[in-house]
Amino acid sequence: MCSVSASILHADLDAFYASVEQRDRPALRGRAMAVGRGVILAASYEARALGVRTAMPIRTARELCPGLITVEPRMDSYTEASRRVFEIFDDTTPLVEPISIDEAFLDVSGLGRLVGSPEMIASELRRRVAADVGLVISVGVARTKFLAKVASGVSKPDGLLIVEPDGELDFLHPLPVGRLWGVGPKTAERLAEKGIVTVGDVAILGEGPLVAILGTGSGRHIHALAHNRDPRPVVTGKRRSSIGSQRALGRRARSFAELETILLELVDRVSRRLRNGHRVGRTLTLRFRFGDFSRDTRSHTLSEATGSTATFLDVSRRLLALRRDEIEQRKLTLLGLTIANLSPADAVQQSLPFDGRSARQLDETLDAVRDRYGTSSIGRAALLGGDAGPRIPLLPDPVEAR
Repeated sequence: MCSVSASILHADLDAFYASVEQRDRPALRGRAMAVGRGVILAASYEARALGVRTAMPIRTARELCPGLITVEPRMDSYTEASRRVFEIFDDTTPLVEPISIDEAFLDVSGLGRLVGSPEMIASELRRRVAADVGLVISVGVARTKFLAKVASGVSKPDGLLIVEPDGELDFLHPLPVGRLWGVGPKTAERLAEKGIVTVGDVAILGEGPLVAILGTGSGRHIHALAHNRDPRPVVTGKRRSSIGSQRALGRRARSFAELETILLELVDRVSRRLRNGHRVGRTLTLRFRFGDFSRDTRSHTLSEATGSTATFLDVSRRLLALRRDEIEQRKLTLLGLTIANLSPADAVQQSLPFDGRSARQLDETLDAVRDRYGTSSIGRAALLGGDAGPRIPLLPDPVEAR
């Protein structure tokens, strides 16, 4: 059951990757800048004001903003900043539900007598993130997770917004329909054709007509949110159902040999993260995005779960080879790898005759070296001198669209 008072926080770091770069490089502060190579991964608010957006080709971004400064991503720095912020979350309340590398829900309903009001807690959290990590975080506080997330979005940048229970619909209904989870640009366009442009319009229309327009699942979902009906609690200890990484390739044509090398790097990275989390997986999926922005996937499920880099590499190479002709005919702009159907490593019994021992020892040795000396301390010869490019962790998103 959802909280009966405005005591759920949604905390979301502002322009996270770009903010880390501006924190670490004073010359970038107050400037229109972005993180990425080939495509924009994150843009500062100064760049956003000029139309620069995430996933936009850098060439397009520079046409909109000729003075745009671009820097290459430093994923290790972003991961470290995220870790420090989540330590503050965990120190604030034991009820923390991570959503992605830069946002989380926090339930502070039981802290009133010990710490203070939700507004006081949110203000202190923002102060600590700024003082201890050097980053700006926006926080929305509401009775439901949905409304807390909407409030944090409305409060950006550098904001704190409390939506009290008696003012929920007065706050929600004037907002554009795109603020509802599950309403992306195409759905918003379909609704606009029917004269539905605000959340209030959705609420007035009713569930039946929405179902007729959008289908049963989407219609009921959007109608419930328009009335702020969201019973989901903050869930702690939730483990990821998948883990992955993707590589933006830019607009330059890549040879198939280059793509195999990039895939090798992705497999190394994802399998190491899997083992560090003491997990094994069965289903491997390759994700493709082409120059016309179309997307496709290819998947394979193993008979048994594993954490073996060699096994994942063999399967991923075969999946990539299945798309070779199409890849060579069309321009591939993104390649991603996801491992799903995860299980705890200690819950899977190894099959006889235990013939994977040497491969496991190699994985464990490489992991130990990288843990101690850094991710770039040891690697494959095939990757030497290659184009490092941006590697983006793939994290589960609880909403259908943002």
